[in-house]
Amino acid sequence: MSDDNKPALAGLVRAGDAQTEAIAITNFIWQVNDISNLYLVNTADGDVLVNSGFMDNAARNVSLMAPRRTGPLRHIVLTQSHADHFGGVPEFQEAGTIVIGGPGFDEAWADMKRLQPFFGPRSGKLWGSTLKRGGTPKPAPDITPDLFVDRVHSFTQGGRRFEVIHAPEGETVDNLMVWMPQEKIAFTGNLVGPVWLSMPFFCTLRGDKPRLVWNTLKSLEKLKALNAEIVITGHGQPILGKDRIHADIDRMIGAITYVRDFTLDGMNAGKTVHELMRDVELPDHLQIGEFHGKVSWAVKTIWDEYAGWFHYEDGTTELFHVPRLSVNKDLVELAGGADALAVRAGVHEAAGRPLEALHLLDIALGVAPAHRAALTVKKAALNALLTASGSKNLSETMWLRSEIAQTEAALAAT
Repeated sequence: MSDDNKPALAGLVRAGDAQTEAIAITNFIWQVNDISNLYLVNTADGDVLVNSGFMDNAARNVSLMAPRRTGPLRHIVLTQSHADHFGGVPEFQEAGTIVIGGPGFDEAWADMKRLQPFFGPRSGKLWGSTLKRGGTPKPAPDITPDLFVDRVHSFTQGGRRFEVIHAPEGETVDNLMVWMPQEKIAFTGNLVGPVWLSMPFFCTLRGDKPRLVWNTLKSLEKLKALNAEIVITGHGQPILGKDRIHADIDRMIGAITYVRDFTLDGMNAGKTVHELMRDVELPDHLQIGEFHGKVSWAVKTIWDEYAGWFHYEDGTTELFHVPRLSVNKDLVELAGGADALAVRAGVHEAAGRPLEALHLLDIALGVAPAHRAALTVKKAALNALLTASGSKNLSETMWLRSEIAQTEAALAAT
């Protein structure tokens, strides 16, 4: 993908690749870019680190921060229990450093670690071509915070006051904000998502515990109430200006509330989740970005949050263990073979209906995975979806490009 066609988030997670020195946010706060950024705060009595970056980049991150260190590292605050936030802790931690995490940090990290055989390949499919690691990442370190903050924890260091505030959901239930009340500066981690003023990703394509919409709204209200003059997020540049920050948070709250209400009202009106995904559209005054999460995906996650896993419209078979793909062979036989399905899928694709084409191709390729005609149409349908997407949403783009690459590999093998 050319740089011009990269989603905005792709540039942010790769922003540290060419970084040669820490970036000054103020004369006492320094930024190093990583998959999720890390920040050093200087005080008159040593330093505070907000997040530590990814384990693969730990040595680089320590080196970039070293010229900006002013004394012992007194505290490390971890805004969430994902490895791109805590992976560098062992390299940064010194004797006496207090590591602070949110409530349930240990449990959330234990769940993520336990499911690495499940999540790992999914993450690799989505992120491999974007992060370009050239191999499997190092194992994440086992981190146990010295202090868990379940509401608010305050401390003063070197004349600066810090308030660590529990603010789920962000990307995890243990999400923390760091507030400097004298300076009016808030570090939010990924509470507002990886890109400011964008729709949250309530459940990622990789898979994760869904983030509750009402927790997200309450945490945004907490952030709004601080009246910050600078907001420093997990990615990109700081957000400056109390009025702008206040207006942006109001817009995010309004957009999320709109999608929640649209979904619940639609459920009451007897609409299906797919109808609501198709029809949802933010009004102009609540338009926000869709760089990682999307409005239609938020509908789907909110539906499941309120209604659970059993979709009535899918009927009795949803209650049992036999999936629909178990009858693919019957459907292919009834259609007259995979050739017939590939032809009909081609009609849909040519008419601008790539999703209908993919439904048929899933059936055909489920029975005949090396069927060249079906693979050819699948590649065309996926490319049509990628073109229509405009490559604006990173998750959608990564998924489609990965599917295209797999389809091309299958074609090359036929």
